[in-house]
Amino acid sequence: MQSAFESWRWDTSTVVLTAALGAGYWAVRARAKRRGAVIPGGRLAAFGLMGLGIWLLSGISLVGVYSDTLMWVRALQTLLLLYVVPFGLASGRPFTVLRAALGPVGQARLDRILASTIARAVTFPLAPSLAMLAVPWLLFLSPWYEIVLRHGAADAMTRVVLVLIGFVYFYSRLQTDPVPHRYSQGLSLLITIFESLADGILGIVLWWGPLVALDYYTEVGRTWGPDLRMDQTVAAGIIWVLGDVLGLPYLLALMRAWASDERRRAAEVDAELDAEDAAAPPARRQKFSRASDTSDGSGIADAAVAAGAAPVQSGLWWENDPQLRQRFGR
Repeated sequence: MQSAFESWRWDTSTVVLTAALGAGYWAVRARAKRRGAVIPGGRLAAFGLMGLGIWLLSGISLVGVYSDTLMWVRALQTLLLLYVVPFGLASGRPFTVLRAALGPVGQARLDRILASTIARAVTFPLAPSLAMLAVPWLLFLSPWYEIVLRHGAADAMTRVVLVLIGFVYFYSRLQTDPVPHRYSQGLSLLITIFESLADGILGIVLWWGPLVALDYYTEVGRTWGPDLRMDQTVAAGIIWVLGDVLGLPYLLALMRAWASDERRRAAEVDAELDAEDAAAPPARRQKFSRASDTSDGSGIADAAVAAGAAPVQSGLWWENDPQLRQRFGR
């Protein structure tokens, strides 16, 4: 166990990418602050620690060292790169920071790019959701997995692809950055529930299915740790259980965003009703005012009918249905 925690390696692709993205984000953030934009420190922490930090550790720490030896470590690395790292990067709101650092011309150019047909197609809910669902299945249940294990270039490219797919998914679903089109967060919640079920099914398939990349792991000749069957069983459990656990922060963020959208819609409806009331003729407003002074509230509906509007519904839902109201004597 001690040797495992002391295991480190140099991963050029991961070090270069995380260093470049970190330097770029820091420079853009500094420029945005010079222009007077307020960039909360939490965004920098999410982008740098949760995003780039975990991305770096997944390549140079024991996770990277043993990802080619133990299947459960490879499963853990895949989940980190597909769920945790992209969620941290998207939570840093890079497009918001970039837009704040640009001048009017640059902002207009960025807005045109985000409003383009390609950007709308890539961020359409079906596209990133299908990619998030399909990639784990293709990676672990096709020859792609053994290619990744045997070839370092394929391994490096695959890890970058995982981060890109995850980032597009969380960027388009969280919608905290400027997006080509805003969709209901309720739709995102439904997609998340379906994806959790799909991850569980993949875990079951790996648990009970045949051994994956048997030839490769046999050639490795590992004489320590779990046997090949137990190794794959642990990997299946990680994909099934840990995948849902790692998705909890995203689920909480979705629920908070959904509540915020509902409050915003309610405020918009209230503003529209206030505007309609302000534009109504004085006589109509007086009728509603007198009706509201009645003790039993029935004058409200009468005034609304007299003004040509639909009666105001009140009480339990079934009291507003004619057939049910007649059946229950209301």
